Amino acid sequence: MPEVEATELYAKGLEALENGHYYLARTCFGRAYELEQSPRTSSYFGLALAKSTGGFPEAIALARDATAKDPDNPVYYLNLGQIYLLADQRREALLMFRLGLQHGADSSIVRELEELGERKPPIFRNLPRSHPLNRYLGLLLSRLGVR
Repeated sequence: MPEVEATELYAKGLEALENGHYYLARTCFGRAYELEQSPRTSSYFGLALAKSTGGFPEAIALARDATAKDPDNPVYYLNLGQIYLLADQRREALLMFRLGLQHGADSSIVRELEELGERKPPIFRNLPRSHPLNRYLGLLLSRLGVR
């Protein structure tokens, strides 16, 4: 009964992930994924993989596969966004969190977006955000409380 075993491994993996046992979570989700290549096992296997080993390309591919197979589940966008954050890809993470909100109001996505905060547009929009004028004038104005 591979379906029953996959469900048990999935539940065990969720518990391990919640308790910060990323290696155990990766092992459980990996085995569940071998038994049942569903969007839920793919998404969580990718998240556990990213948290335990930092294997971001494979983790992103697994999580993207989950969103492609079940695009209406906001949890898969949350997982993909968290993987992007771990990979230092903030822009993509924000995009995934916003896409997740379009498919359902998930409190975890809202919390992630609140923690990330919104950046104000650069002062000189025709210059890149990293340009010294934008950086230093933006810092000065924010410290003065003008912006």
